[in-house]
Amino acid sequence: MFTGLIETTGQIRRILPADEGVQLTISSSLRNYQLGESIAVNGICLTVISFDHDSFRADASSETLARTNLGTLHPGDEVHLERALKLGDRLGGHWVSGHIDGTGTIAHTTPHGSSLAVTIQAAPNLLRYIVEKGSVTLDGASLTVNRVDNASFEIMMIPHTQSVLAKSFTQPGRIVNIEVDILGKYVEKLLSCHNDKQSDIDSAPSSLSLQKLREAGFY
Repeated sequence: MFTGLIETTGQIRRILPADEGVQLTISSSLRNYQLGESIAVNGICLTVISFDHDSFRADASSETLARTNLGTLHPGDEVHLERALKLGDRLGGHWVSGHIDGTGTIAHTTPHGSSLAVTIQAAPNLLRYIVEKGSVTLDGASLTVNRVDNASFEIMMIPHTQSVLAKSFTQPGRIVNIEVDILGKYVEKLLSCHNDKQSDIDSAPSSLSLQKLREAGFY
């Protein structure tokens, strides 16, 4: 799990074909990598497969390339980086899984004093989970939704956020990774199971009883 608070930006150093996907080498200011640890790269949970003092390597599958903007990146491009959340860490953003739901496109930006309003176009299957004043993750960054309509949504970036994220993040036409709030997806799934009389969850008989729980040691 992640929080959507970007720790630093890194730079794509190398992209090599690997099976049906690619292997990425990413340089950054992060240190003390652990083999097998998870790092969110533009919001995508990737596993460290090797590293040296100033970079790490991770594999991205064909599924990851199809769902995210990784396939559009080139050596030299900046990426957002966040290490996985540790127990006891402060949750300053929101619950972020690192599993991308789809992509959107930066439509345009509008300055508001020192802040910047950013409008992102997205497909209806993503917009259904995006709500005004709710949370959304864009390229790994936890951001608050200002407003949403049937074709796009808007977020507002304060000066600090602008300074932390990649300089190219708000470039019109840029493809960004979107992870919607996971709570909304779970609520929808549970409600659909409750309303669907044909669902396996509703129709499957349960063998669980209070007596069996007591026999198993649950009181």
